[in-house]
Amino acid sequence: MIRGERVLLTGGAGFVGVNLAERLLPENEVVVLDNLHRNALLTEEGISSHPGLKFIQGDVLSEESVREATKGCTIVIHLAAIAGVDTVLKMPVRTMEVALLGTINCIRAAHAQKVKRFVDFSTSEVFGTYAFQVQEGQATSLGPVGEARWTYAVSKLATEHLTMSYYREKGLPGVCVRPFNIYGPRQVGEGAIHTFIVRSLRNEPLEIHNDGSQIRAWCYIDDMVDAVMLCLEKPEAVGYVFNIGNPRSVLTIYHLAQEIVRISGSRSEIKFVQWKQQDVELRVPNIDRARRLLGFVPKVDLEPGLERTIAWYRDRRGAGDSKR
Repeated sequence: MIRGERVLLTGGAGFVGVNLAERLLPENEVVVLDNLHRNALLTEEGISSHPGLKFIQGDVLSEESVREATKGCTIVIHLAAIAGVDTVLKMPVRTMEVALLGTINCIRAAHAQKVKRFVDFSTSEVFGTYAFQVQEGQATSLGPVGEARWTYAVSKLATEHLTMSYYREKGLPGVCVRPFNIYGPRQVGEGAIHTFIVRSLRNEPLEIHNDGSQIRAWCYIDDMVDAVMLCLEKPEAVGYVFNIGNPRSVLTIYHLAQEIVRISGSRSEIKFVQWKQQDVELRVPNIDRARRLLGFVPKVDLEPGLERTIAWYRDRRGAGDSKR
């Protein structure tokens, strides 16, 4: 258990950041640096008003803002990024700038502060369009140069190399995590589960790209937070990249939409729409390294996770409409 630390969460007003802050706050101070492009803190007064939380509105592209936010911190968890396929396609330059320049600012500040742990959030997208039981040591597969779809993955892979280089050359206690399709309460942005649940509770049509045969392994947010906490607690984590996901909770996008309609009792229709952009057809992780070194085992399977998530959105009807 992490106690008595001062933890910086860049991008900490987002979905994963707010859930991490909630877990950390009882025993630690939390500093959130965020430009509020997405804001899951908006409806979470119990977290945002907690006396142990300090919020700084700023951008990781500002070296001065990052340096100021890092002062006194013993741990840095770097979540800030431009995410979501539609947003990345519209803003490929900004996507790469935030990942590359923002991470350089954060990692330099963390190294100067001599933090106990630096956790860099990467992405499962580094495995390309087909990824089944992929291991961290396998070669990554990226799309062609100039195709905006892959700017996020390329830039995130670079941040992994930067983090591991700082570990090997300069001794920064760095860890990288690759989340595989995280979902749950407080999600904002473009995630399939978030979008499907919000629309199903309004009995609006659920739109699926192409035939919906794309396969994903879905990981509940509590399991993601458990994994990050283990990365902070376990000395064995330092110097490694970890796949974090739930390979038991595998479903096509089409069947996911069906499950959400069923569990929510919705009258929503499922509609198929043509999507010309390249998509990820298969994404299922191998988590043996996280299991072996961290003791990580995902606990929440898909149906109970969906039930909890739907119940949260139903209780906070309208909260799911938060935009970043």
